[in-house]
Amino acid sequence: MSSTSTSQQHPARGSGARHRLTPGTLTAAALAVAVAQVGLSIPAVLNGMFQLDLNTSSTQLTWISDAFLVPITLLELSFGAVGDLFGRKRLLAIGALLMVLGTVIAFFTPGPEASHNVRIAVLWTGQAIAGIGAAAIFPTSVAMLAAGTHDVRERARAISVWAAALTAAGFISPVLGGLLAKLHHSGGPESSWRYAFLALAALSLVSMIVTLVAAQESSSPVGRSLDWPGQVTVAIALFALLYAVIQGADSGFGTSKVIGGFVVAVVFLVVFVLVERRSAAPLLQLELFSNRIFVATAVVTVIGMFAYLGTAYSTSIRLSAIQGYSPLKTSIGFVCLNIMGVVLFPVSARMIERHNPGWTLAAGMALIGLDDLWLSRIPATDMSIAKIAVPLLLVGIGFKLAVTSITVVAVNSVPTSKSGMASGATSMLRDFGLTLGPAVIGAIALSRAANEISAKVAANPALASALKAFNAAPSHVPAAERPEVAGAVAAVNSGPLGANGVPGHIVLPDGTTQPFNPLKDVAFHALSNAYSIGFLVCGIAALVAALVAVAFLGGRPHHDSFADAA
Repeated sequence: MSSTSTSQQHPARGSGARHRLTPGTLTAAALAVAVAQVGLSIPAVLNGMFQLDLNTSSTQLTWISDAFLVPITLLELSFGAVGDLFGRKRLLAIGALLMVLGTVIAFFTPGPEASHNVRIAVLWTGQAIAGIGAAAIFPTSVAMLAAGTHDVRERARAISVWAAALTAAGFISPVLGGLLAKLHHSGGPESSWRYAFLALAALSLVSMIVTLVAAQESSSPVGRSLDWPGQVTVAIALFALLYAVIQGADSGFGTSKVIGGFVVAVVFLVVFVLVERRSAAPLLQLELFSNRIFVATAVVTVIGMFAYLGTAYSTSIRLSAIQGYSPLKTSIGFVCLNIMGVVLFPVSARMIERHNPGWTLAAGMALIGLDDLWLSRIPATDMSIAKIAVPLLLVGIGFKLAVTSITVVAVNSVPTSKSGMASGATSMLRDFGLTLGPAVIGAIALSRAANEISAKVAANPALASALKAFNAAPSHVPAAERPEVAGAVAAVNSGPLGANGVPGHIVLPDGTTQPFNPLKDVAFHALSNAYSIGFLVCGIAALVAALVAVAFLGGRPHHDSFADAA
C-alpha cells in the first residue's frame, strides 16, 4: 500500500498516530535491512583479494570494512531523530540511494595505473558513503516496524522477520561475493571483487524502489529535534575512539596520535553528556539509561556484538588471508555462520513470544561464547574447513537468538513514541560493538603476530640474513622485474598479513623453484596463533554478555511496557 492512499484514510499517521503495520512496510523494511547487511558482510570473503589487488597494509585492510561500519556507528542516533521528524519512509529510500552511490564508486576503484593511495582512497570513499546509507536504514527500518505494532506478539513477529532478513543477508552475501569474484575482469583475477559492489548497487536500487512504492509513511516528531551540538560531539567522541583502536595496531598504542585519540574520545563524550542534559530536545534522552532493562541490554549489545563480528572477522582472515582460500571457498565458512539463523526463524519468533527474551538473549550469548572457545582450539595450520563448520553453525544459532532478543528487549522497554530514539540508540550500540569487533581483534591479533615474527627473526641469525637479502633483492634483478619484486618486498614489510601473502617459493621460467619470501612460514604460524587468541577473546566477551543478561534481564517479566495509551 502506498503512503498516498494510506494518508487519505488516516491523515494523522504522519504525525505519530497509531496505525497498523502493512505488508508493504514490512517488506520494505526487511529488504532494506537485508541490503544494508549485505553491504556490511560482503567484504568478509574479499579480504584476500583486496590485499592482493590493492597491496594493502593490515590497517588499510581493516579500514576497508570499518569505512562502512564507522559511519553507521556515528550516525545511527542522528538518523533516528531525522526519521522521527521528517518521515521514515523518505529516509529509508534516501539510505538506499546513498548505498547505490557508494557501491558504484567502490566498483570504479582504479586499477594499477593509479597510485596506491588513490586506489585505497576511492574504495574507502565508496564504503563510507554506502555506510552513511546503511546508517539511515538500520534504525529507520526498526522504527517503522515499532510504529505499526502495539502488542508483544505482533511486535515480536515483525522484528523476527526483520532479524531473519538480516541473517539471511549475512548468509547470502558471502556466497554472492564468492561467485561474483570468479567472473573475468580486465584488471586480472584479483580485480573481480568489484563485481560484488556492482551487484550491491543493483540490490540497493531495488530496495529504494520497493520502499517508495510499497512502504507506509510514519513519523513521531513530538519532543524530537535535530540536536546539532549533541550530534557533533557524539560523532567526534566515537570516531576518535574507533580511530585510536584501529590505528593503534599499526602505529602502536603508545604513540602520541593514538593516545590523543583516546583523550579526545573521553573529552567529547563528557561534553556530549553535558550538552544532552541541557538540551530541551536531546538527540538521546539520558533518562533512557535510568531504565535498568535498557542499560543492561545496552551493555550486552555492545559486548555481544563485538564478540560476534570479532568471530566473523577472525574467520574471514583465517580462511582468506591466512589459509589463502578463494572467496567462494571462504564463503563456506560464512554459510555455516549464517544459515542457522534462516532455519531457526520460526523457532526464534516463538521463543521470544512465549518466553522472557532476557533468557533467550543470555542463551544466545552463551552459545556464541562457548563455541568461540572451541574455535580457539583449532589452529589455522589445520586446513580443513570441516573442523570449524560445527562451531560456526552453533555461533550462528547464538547470534540469531541474541540479535532478535536484543531488539525486542530494547524497543519494548520504552513507549512507542520513543521507538525511533530507542531503536536508533540500540542500533548505534549494536553497530558500535560490531565496529569494535574487527578493530580490537585485529589490533590484538596483528600486534601479537608482529611481535612473534620479530622475536623469531631476532632469535634466528640465518632467518635474519635471509630477510636482509630478500629486502635487497630489487637492486639485484633485471629492470623489467624490479617493480614486481619491489612490490613483494613492500608487502612482506607491511605487516604479518602481507608477509603471509607473498609466496615462500617462486617458479622460474625453466620450471625450477627457488626460495623467495623467507617470512612466509613464520608469518603463517604467527597468524595462526594470534587469531586463535582472537577467538578466545571473543569467547570470553560473549560469556560476560551472557552473565550480564542472566543477572539483569533473565528474571524480568515481559510486559507491554512500550504500548502507549490509545
